[in-house]
Amino acid sequence: MLFTKKLRAGVKSGRVTASVRIWMTPRVKVGGRYQLEDGQIEVSSIREISWEDLSDQLARDTGFNNLIDLMKTAKHGSGQHIYYIRFRFVTGPARPVRKKRNRPN
Repeated sequence: MLFTKKLRAGVKSGRVTASVRIWMTPRVKVGGRYQLEDGQIEVSSIREISWEDLSDQLARDTGFNNLIDLMKTAKHGSGQHIYYIRFRFVTGPARPVRKKRNRPN
């Protein structure tokens, strides 16, 4: 997951723990970790919300000043579905990628 520079400090400090994304389909999964500078974002939940759910309060909860500020960042592609994503920032190196083992026949 990518974040604008103005949100990164809030994400890393734990002040921002949610994001609104407008996508065609979800681009993250619950439990997934996504690199952000010296740590990772670990997704704890994702749910689809409606346009009516968007508000100035929700925008502030996701690190923006208001809904207009949020929409300037969130609405930039052809996405039609709005996702509310909760996460936590985890410091340290990425977890190792698990390799599939070839089982003998």
